[in-house]
Amino acid sequence: MSIIESIILGLVQGLTEFLPVSSSGHLEIGHALFGIEEGSNLTYDLALHGATVLSTIVVFWKEISELFLGIFKFKWTESNKYVVMLLLSAVPAGIVGVLFEDQIEALFTGNLLVVGCMLLVTASLLSFANFYRKGTRKIGFADSLIIGFAQMVALLPGLSRSGATIATGMLIGNDKSQLAKFSFLMVIIPILGANFLKIIGGDLSSDTSVDLIPLLAGAITAFVAGLVACKWMVNIVKKGKLIYFAIYCAVIGIVAIAVAI
Repeated sequence: MSIIESIILGLVQGLTEFLPVSSSGHLEIGHALFGIEEGSNLTYDLALHGATVLSTIVVFWKEISELFLGIFKFKWTESNKYVVMLLLSAVPAGIVGVLFEDQIEALFTGNLLVVGCMLLVTASLLSFANFYRKGTRKIGFADSLIIGFAQMVALLPGLSRSGATIATGMLIGNDKSQLAKFSFLMVIIPILGANFLKIIGGDLSSDTSVDLIPLLAGAITAFVAGLVACKWMVNIVKKGKLIYFAIYCAVIGIVAIAVAI
């Protein structure tokens, strides 16, 4: 992979991670267009996702630091309740990620047919959420677990994680003004966890198919682009204009399927 290709993919990852259009799906399309060998896909994608998680931490640093400090007050507060809900939301994806790691990795092989079909599913979810009756309920324990299952299903390339979690929250009646922040914060645990497991397992250091300089160039680009996209997406979700992203996903999904066929 060249540095230019890496920067382009980093830009794609950073912009699409926080938009409900599936960053993993776009990266798979990018891999197919650039002819990147399959063996480096997941390692590279994890690095880019890790970079955008860092941008999430920067954007929500105040909220994250307050949640972290609240743990050491050793009192049952709204802050600690929120932390427990974030942990609950990470359980489904964590279990599936550990038990079915090889099967998940096998999906990241540039299969545009799978990506296209999942983009159409994303488009359907966003459409339902856009026209569905808007709820005002605060996110609770059961809600966080249900949204966590949506995140688990969104491990499939082409099914947007933020789109699935935000749309699911809206469909079960949660206040949309709370969903963007919760959706972006809940991804921190599984992504950092996946990177940690790769590091301690030696998978990243032993992967000679990924060059360090292009990897760093892509990660830095993803981080900077993620800073912009994260702030933008929070405002978009609050306004509830998800139908435009549904149309976009449908178009890209159909194109991907047509190319695959």
